[in-house]
Amino acid sequence: MPEPTTEPTTDSTPLTMHATTDEPEEQTAAGDDPLRGGRRFEPDLRAMTRVNLRPIASPMPVGFYTVAIASVIVGCFQLGVFEDGARRAVGLAILPAFVLQFLVGVLAFGARDVLAATLMTCFSGLWLASALNMVLAPPDGTRVLGVLNAVFALFALLMAVVAGRKRALWLVLCTAVPRFTVAAVANLSGVEWLGLLSGALGLLLAAVAMYTAFALMLEDMRGEEVLPIGRSGPAHHAVEGSLSVQLRDLERQAGVRRTL
Repeated sequence: MPEPTTEPTTDSTPLTMHATTDEPEEQTAAGDDPLRGGRRFEPDLRAMTRVNLRPIASPMPVGFYTVAIASVIVGCFQLGVFEDGARRAVGLAILPAFVLQFLVGVLAFGARDVLAATLMTCFSGLWLASALNMVLAPPDGTRVLGVLNAVFALFALLMAVVAGRKRALWLVLCTAVPRFTVAAVANLSGVEWLGLLSGALGLLLAAVAMYTAFALMLEDMRGEEVLPIGRSGPAHHAVEGSLSVQLRDLERQAGVRRTL
């Protein structure tokens, strides 16, 4: 008869390894450097990590409505709806747009939306510079404003390249690029018909921004998409995805990781 054989057995239950330290517990606080004094910490800190979120209402409708209102006022001025002496009044009218869009940008940074925050804060700076230029009327201010519009048009183009998944934001940017490009050329050259074209493009930008703001408000009020916005990819999952999708790779997000 064959001799019985004995095979080693293994326990399939996983073992949990806990780091230990010979130093008192108070000396191994989370703020201590793990590379000093031979301290050892548990390699996986997810089990003891808690992330507290503070929900906020979306500030984007306010931002887009502000773009629309300021663009209408400037566009009407460029189209000759107001008299030439209304330049200071137009500057004072668009000055509050700086405050509103700066607030939207701050809230968007808190909501971890880098694209929206960057766009809104840069828009706020543009409205502030435009308003001060119209009110104070500094020497050669029109040409300086033309250079500013040209730089902003380039900025909007670069933003549009990376904002393709957020169709509403992308559409606003695609409308802003020709509007501010034509405005820059009109300011630098002084050609009258270019100023009229810039005003018309400003009204188009206002219409697109107004639609986007209204669509976002309807979506927020009804809890579903009512008017098409065209989200795709991560922008679509941000609204339609589950909580687990939203928390994916959270440890590598700004404000959680150690450096920006």
